[in-house]
Amino acid sequence: MDRIYGAKTPGHTAGGEKIFKTGVLDIKEKIKEIMNKLDRSDPEYFEKMQELKAMDIVADAIIIYAQRYSRRLLEIAENEPDPERRKELMDMAEICNWVPAHAPRTFWEALQHYWFIHVGITYETNPWDSFTPGRLDLWLYPFYKKDIEEGRLTRERAKELLACFFLKFNSQPAPPKVGVTHEESSTYNDFSKINVGGIKEDGSNNVNELSYLILEVYDELRTLQPNFAVLVSEKNPDHFLIYALKIASAGFGEPPFFNHDGVVIKMLRQGKTLEDARLSGVSGCVESGAFGKEAYILTGYFNLPKILEITLNNGVDPRTGKKIGLETGNPEQFRDFQELWDAFIKQVKYFLDLKMHGNDVIEAIYARFMPVPFLSLWIEDCVENCKDYNAGGARYNTQYIQMVGLGTVTDSLAAIKYHVFERKTFSMSELMEALRRNFEGYELMMEMLRNPEKTPKYGNDDDRADSLAVKIVETLSNLVRSYPPSPIRRASKEVYWLPTTVHVYFGKVTGATPDGRKSGFPVSEGISPVQGMDRKGIIATFNSVAKCDWDKTGGALLNVKLSPEIFGDEENLRKLAQSIRAFFRLGGHHVQFNVVSAEVLREAQKRPRDFQDLMVRVAGYSDYFVRLPKALQDEIITRVEKKSF
Repeated sequence: MDRIYGAKTPGHTAGGEKIFKTGVLDIKEKIKEIMNKLDRSDPEYFEKMQELKAMDIVADAIIIYAQRYSRRLLEIAENEPDPERRKELMDMAEICNWVPAHAPRTFWEALQHYWFIHVGITYETNPWDSFTPGRLDLWLYPFYKKDIEEGRLTRERAKELLACFFLKFNSQPAPPKVGVTHEESSTYNDFSKINVGGIKEDGSNNVNELSYLILEVYDELRTLQPNFAVLVSEKNPDHFLIYALKIASAGFGEPPFFNHDGVVIKMLRQGKTLEDARLSGVSGCVESGAFGKEAYILTGYFNLPKILEITLNNGVDPRTGKKIGLETGNPEQFRDFQELWDAFIKQVKYFLDLKMHGNDVIEAIYARFMPVPFLSLWIEDCVENCKDYNAGGARYNTQYIQMVGLGTVTDSLAAIKYHVFERKTFSMSELMEALRRNFEGYELMMEMLRNPEKTPKYGNDDDRADSLAVKIVETLSNLVRSYPPSPIRRASKEVYWLPTTVHVYFGKVTGATPDGRKSGFPVSEGISPVQGMDRKGIIATFNSVAKCDWDKTGGALLNVKLSPEIFGDEENLRKLAQSIRAFFRLGGHHVQFNVVSAEVLREAQKRPRDFQDLMVRVAGYSDYFVRLPKALQDEIITRVEKKSF
């Protein structure tokens, strides 16, 4: 099974402008030039030469692959009785004979050129997350504009070609998940994410006619793949944002919205150039990256509520009875909240040390045994550096860890701080006993802990809880960044706040928590408040989330469930658009919406055959509701439905 489905690269890689400006023969010429200049006295001469030879071989391979299509299309055309279809087949044959060997010249060629590269990368890597075209309206608009002006293309023909292009993504499944991987992300799809909007390399507005056309096609198709990302900048017109919100109002979980100005700030903080930062975008769920120039690799999830549980049990995992953490002290003897906080961070640092060491070992294995020379052709500087994408060849190299359970750990710490140390509602001993018993016999305590009127909760613009979220995000960002670059890729260490669907699995292995959550229930999702705890409307949620400095991270996922009533008129759409803009001005990174009532979702659980086409936003992706595991369905239902601002 591992030999069939094992990934050769961790994925989350996006193409840049190089793809749409470069032919494979251009790259082969560059490889030949660099080979001729290699210094034989260089200690790395052999490794560099082997890498360049591998790149040259796979470059030939993709040209041969495309030419086979060209020949086959000509064979089909010879036997085609319909003159119109025969001409179309002949045009397709000509395109496949030209790209990807040469740089594309037309809109149609650009789409086909990219698709050959996409397939080549997917065949080579079998990635966990597929390669993605990134800023498609930015890359393709010059081809579209030129073809329209010169009479080679109409808007309707471009729309048809885009629809075919999107359907190709949707027909290419992600590698199957097995074992714990299936538990962690059972419905996780291929994650090819198309970005529209945002700004250009010179900082000006990028929204153009093609931006709207791409969204229009997706609104009509409503397929699971490709994913979409609406990049929102202060430079973009309100009409673009409102148009995208109208599509979201249909209730199929797309598109999500991203703060592109914030993405640029993140990239600059990480040391990218201004031009590269402006051309950046988001891939996967919510991950920022310098498209076509960066190997930004995800390394796995980090269960913060579980680490708090281990802290409260002095290094012991109560689920197994084994000591797996540090002895940080008996919490019943802590004199104040600061002692608990110090113990928690000490425990976090201990597990981070283990995680970071493991990451570097795995990275070394990928660099040594899993080269990806074809992918390396398309990521800037790999050819020039004579180094593989997996070995540090890219212009920028980053290693990310995904933090999970912000809402749960924040509310848990807030509950202890408020009830145990400040109000002294109950003692730490009483709380610990309640947790050990999964609140059986302590139902009144559980209800008090779960009630936002009686216990501070993140997501309600309540500084008693929100200040702890700020402290957690700041502390963990600084901790992760304090680790030295990885030995092989020299990758910097950064944080994402996203769970995919692992928050459900993490809940299964985490006992009862001090926020009133019972053992086995999902922990909070992304940077969203705990399910059902954000009771004061979308603005309060935005205010809570925006207090944290997300620009010190690579991305953070916020799910919001809206009532269809909010989209009832244009005024509400304008209000929602301005709310998103305000949220992004305050530093928010991302927001996505489920526009469906809990009643409809419960009915779908009862009658799944009648709701086969009901799509919902799960985490950083959408899926058909009825095919989700019941635990994940229930978690989506429990997210509070916002009916007003």
